[in-house]
Amino acid sequence: MDIMRVFSGTVFFLLFFLLAFGVSAKELDGDDIIKSCAYKNPGNDQRSKLTITLIDKDGNKRKNVYLRLWKDYKGVKGIADKMVLFTEFPPDARGTGFMRWAFAPDAEKNADQWIYLPVLRKIRRVSIRDLGDSFLGSDLTYADISGRPIDRDEHTLVKIDKKNGKEFYVVESVPKEANPLYSKQVAWFSKGEDNLDSCVKVGVVYYDPKGEELKKQSLTWQKIDDAWLWKKVEVKNVQTNHSSIFTVKDAEVNVGLRDNVFSERTLKKGYRK
Repeated sequence: MDIMRVFSGTVFFLLFFLLAFGVSAKELDGDDIIKSCAYKNPGNDQRSKLTITLIDKDGNKRKNVYLRLWKDYKGVKGIADKMVLFTEFPPDARGTGFMRWAFAPDAEKNADQWIYLPVLRKIRRVSIRDLGDSFLGSDLTYADISGRPIDRDEHTLVKIDKKNGKEFYVVESVPKEANPLYSKQVAWFSKGEDNLDSCVKVGVVYYDPKGEELKKQSLTWQKIDDAWLWKKVEVKNVQTNHSSIFTVKDAEVNVGLRDNVFSERTLKKGYRK
């Protein structure tokens, strides 16, 4: 009887500890971290200034500045999101417009894209032949900026890394499909103080189909209300020594962008608040 009392008391204490301190009986795995840390709330729409700086192997720099407009369509009518970029710099490209309609992952369809060239006063359709092609000449590909369903990869929590007094989840993601663009990705996620709400992706190493290290990416974020946006992203291709830096400034979220903003007419005429 005394043993049963001790056993019951121990179970009660453990249950109290779990409830009081929020310790889950299920340990975190790779899928948990990817769901909570890699897919953050971007807001319903965004308006911001995007600067892309390209740096070649000799250190030569080329900068482009865009007004970026983006809206989340949440898969309605098969559309994931829409984006328009209006070039503000360099001066000789000012007025050039780029529009992208991305489809939901289950649509199995590449994004529709258009570009407006002021010199020609024409809008041209831009097709994506390969998701591995460069996005706007940068070291990110169309695949990198597109949504990828969680279940297309095997996600494994490799370890919890410690750097400069901070802890990071390290997750390895291996594609399930044959002939993938990357043989694997290894991502670092900042470990939130109390839960996964504040956990974000801070670094990625991409490996080519041969298993060799291809490029490294580092990310810093800004939170506006409940939305998470890039603040600065740096990507370096370690095989070519070419780098890209993405900087997002003057960011606004949930500004109420109308659907007609993402049209050929606006692409040609320009955007006004």
